[in-house]
Amino acid sequence: MRLLLDTHCLLWARAAPARLSPEARKALIDPRHQLFVSVASIWEIAIKHALGRLDMAHAPESLVPRLIAATQAVTLPIEQSHALRVARLPLHHADPFDRILIAQAQVEHLTIVTADERFSAYHVDVLPA
Repeated sequence: MRLLLDTHCLLWARAAPARLSPEARKALIDPRHQLFVSVASIWEIAIKHALGRLDMAHAPESLVPRLIAATQAVTLPIEQSHALRVARLPLHHADPFDRILIAQAQVEHLTIVTADERFSAYHVDVLPA
């Protein structure tokens, strides 16, 4: 399975794995699964940290690369096809970071690992976190 980690799942995977569902924890360590972290999640972490809305022990520049390496995830860039897919999404969810993740999952045929139940309103596979 190819899994796209929602931003909170990337953070929880190392800092608070008990917050993830048992299924999500198993999936994240299963070597048969390929994990992806969107550049949108990296951007979201940087913005929220700069605004003081995300408290972290280390700056995003040092923490995020370590989190990605620790989860053995591949960084997923935002491509033109992803950005354009957002225009076709219904407005079930207003958060622009989540909307690009949904678009990326649709275009790349990825399953999103998330605790956000609103993702289920879209045509995308979801693994509840």
